[in-house]
Amino acid sequence: MLEPGDRAPAFTLPDQDGKRVKLTDLKGQPVVVYFYPRAETPGCTTQACGIRDNKAEYGKLGAKVLGISPDEPEALKKFAKNQKLKFTLLSDPDHKVAEKYGAWGEKSMYGKKYMGMLRNTYIVGPNGKIAAVFPKVQPKKHDKLVLKALRELAE
Repeated sequence: MLEPGDRAPAFTLPDQDGKRVKLTDLKGQPVVVYFYPRAETPGCTTQACGIRDNKAEYGKLGAKVLGISPDEPEALKKFAKNQKLKFTLLSDPDHKVAEKYGAWGEKSMYGKKYMGMLRNTYIVGPNGKIAAVFPKVQPKKHDKLVLKALRELAE
């Protein structure tokens, strides 16, 4: 897992419209990079809608939000449309970026172990370094934690 002060691993991934998004193009502003398991599932929807509902606050703090899942761009586009999400969703089907960020790992459901996307969030500072890390974040508490850290970063 990455730690505050580490250089954020660079990546380029397709968004919900198929456009390539490069993390390095966003240098100079805080970037919230959050990993979630799957579009249209209850926890992921709760988390995404929390960001949607706090969009003005993220904007006031100058933060760009990037949600990353293993879903294909078409599924992300549908998710964004259904939930009226006005932020960038990125497709990482081979989970290479998730692995770089320590957001791919062993999970367990009903006693069965499997590999999957971990619900981790990172704030990348304007300097391209990790400013804050939130491992295994709870969807309902996500925005409160992230917005507090963004406010502290802005001070």
